[in-house]
Amino acid sequence: MTTTVSRAEHRTEAESGAEQERGVSGQTPVSRSRLHSLLTGNQSRWVRPSAALLLAFSAVLYLWNLEATGYANSFYAAAIQAGTKDWTALVFGSLDAGNAITVDKPPAALWIPALAGRIFGFSPLSMLVPQALMGVAAVGLLYLTVKRVSGPAAGLLAGGALALTPVAALMFRFNNPDALLTLCLVLAAYFTTRAIEKAGWKWLAVAGAVIGLAFLTKMLQGFLIVPCLALAYVWAAPTTLGRRVLHLLAAAGGIVLVAGSYIALFQLTPASARPYMAGSENNSFLELTFGYNGLGRITGSGGGTPGGGTAPGAGGGMSGNVGFGGAAGITRMFGGSFGGEVSWLLPAALILLVAGLWFTRRETRTSRTRAALMLWGGWLLVTAGILSFMGGTVHPYYVVALAPSIAALVGIGSVELWRGRSYWPARTVLAATVLTASVWSAVLLGRDASWLPWLRPAAVVLGVLAAAALALRLDSLQNVSARLRKSAAAGVVVVSLLAGGLGSTAWTFATAAQPHSGSIPTSGPTASAMGGPGGQTGRADIAGGAGINGGQGGPAGVADGAGSAGSELTALLKSSTAKWSGIVSGASQAASLELATGTNVIALGGWNGGDPYPTLAQFQEMVAKGEIGYFISGGGMGGMRGGGMRGGNSEVATWVAANFDAQTVGTSTVYKLSE
Repeated sequence: MTTTVSRAEHRTEAESGAEQERGVSGQTPVSRSRLHSLLTGNQSRWVRPSAALLLAFSAVLYLWNLEATGYANSFYAAAIQAGTKDWTALVFGSLDAGNAITVDKPPAALWIPALAGRIFGFSPLSMLVPQALMGVAAVGLLYLTVKRVSGPAAGLLAGGALALTPVAALMFRFNNPDALLTLCLVLAAYFTTRAIEKAGWKWLAVAGAVIGLAFLTKMLQGFLIVPCLALAYVWAAPTTLGRRVLHLLAAAGGIVLVAGSYIALFQLTPASARPYMAGSENNSFLELTFGYNGLGRITGSGGGTPGGGTAPGAGGGMSGNVGFGGAAGITRMFGGSFGGEVSWLLPAALILLVAGLWFTRRETRTSRTRAALMLWGGWLLVTAGILSFMGGTVHPYYVVALAPSIAALVGIGSVELWRGRSYWPARTVLAATVLTASVWSAVLLGRDASWLPWLRPAAVVLGVLAAAALALRLDSLQNVSARLRKSAAAGVVVVSLLAGGLGSTAWTFATAAQPHSGSIPTSGPTASAMGGPGGQTGRADIAGGAGINGGQGGPAGVADGAGSAGSELTALLKSSTAKWSGIVSGASQAASLELATGTNVIALGGWNGGDPYPTLAQFQEMVAKGEIGYFISGGGMGGMRGGGMRGGNSEVATWVAANFDAQTVGTSTVYKLSE
């Protein structure tokens, strides 16, 4: 961020020998060093190979040993499997191919892996490879976006920082919706950046359409960056204020066209022709949007859970539970739940954001550097603020949506400060940033003190060395040859990168080396569904895809669906010729059984057994038609184990027990409803 202070304040002896002067984003030109000329000039000999290497590295990181992850989150895996069997299930995101009930999210994240499964056959790899490729695409798009503002070096740094964020390596190797969400958000930022350059309303319309797709991926979370994109455009686009505001209508139109079309499709489709909308009380997509997946998540009303229950750590009990976000507050992003996922470079990004806005305060309105800082800085502050103070259900992996903004700010801020390092305030801020990143990295590593203990002192030592080198201008030694100055500058860059990124890189590699499973995966050297730096091991039913009545699922999310009942219950369900081989309380149990048997299983009450579907009358009608083979007692989540169920679903269990004979299959109690 070359500042608008006078050139006289910038000039030093080192600058007098610089080979190139070039303004950045319409700012006052400032002399460049030889290394800067190398890093920012039109050097196609290194730019394209470097970008290709970044993408290749990301692909290897996200694809390597991917099959070990298995089905990852069996909940989404079952829905993807259903989409490979039935088009209605694919369109509406049904948990089963019989289209009883959906997952508790919009279906967009299921579409691509389900289509891949239709083409290549459903398997863990056909499901997970698209997720990994989304990660590679996100890295590449972030590189292109930042490059347009601050050059290829900044783009490479930003792309590399995203690729080496632990939660990114976790989610781009997993089957949760967050991979597609993150890709959509980065793509929207790219289109907005293009729109700002020439006040292009068409680019804004496309950005709006992508935000609409983000909404169909994780609902209102996809809208969190909209104010930041709009503010950056209204502030910096090179046209009149009236036109800038009118152009935003094009973006709104794109959002409405994509998101609104699907909402209309769902709401106008007769309930009898589609699955029940899980997470809602009245089978409504809009209720899910503004209730369980909307205000319920933010305010904690009803705990942000279907059925009105209180989630652990959701504004109520167990507020320190790592898997559920820990206690809400301004320090949440740095705490035991979120810190190891994404905060490695967060202090550096905040420093660079504040410094960047200060140094660009006198630039013209259309400064693209300042617009980029507003866009990515707003993204960071709004998203981090919402996640920090949410009173409802929040999980550590949600912060993958923060990773691109942190990476972009680090890329833009670091390179721009390096360019202006002859000006002592810029040099001082850059040194402080590197030192802060190294020290915070050591703190995070200390939360798992037994893992590679030498990394902590190494990070601090490197940080001190880099900060001292920057403060003392060792990159611009006087009375030495140009080659030696160039080597010294390169050395300072390398040590600075190691100081800031060594801890995050090691934690990311450890994350990629571990298979992860369950509904709440976390990053780090230990495969845990609820752990992390300073974390804890998750409950068996969440971490490994539990079997019925406490039976443990298979490794890496390839749950056998019945735990200790295993082969007996699996064989029983496979023998059923009914539309649904069985019904069990809770979606995680139904999903595991679907994957194990290849049959359709109804999730009584949706995700946690709290949804009012099917009602007793609906269930009785299904039984009368011979559509359900077996009722499996137990399973579920949130207090339904051991046969207990919530609300109207308890009526179903009571009616079954009163009218059908029970049999024991392994450790499960099963009622035969039809042939």
